[in-house]
Amino acid sequence: MNKDIFSGKWKQFKGDLQSKWGKLTDDDLETINGDIEKLAGKLQESYGLTRDQVESHLAEMKDTSHTAS
Repeated sequence: MNKDIFSGKWKQFKGDLQSKWGKLTDDDLETINGDIEKLAGKLQESYGLTRDQVESHLAEMKDTSHTAS
């Protein structure tokens, strides 16, 4: 996912992220603040995902939110 697109849609993604990954706290999301690299690291740390898995999940979310708009 393009970093600029992700940052631009951060508010929209925050709710989706908390729904999908309940271990992400409000503090985590404030720290991440639209930075896809920080999000990827946090998901890897919290859920034991690989970088490829994180990118796949985020691309899926982007595609889902894009078609819903």
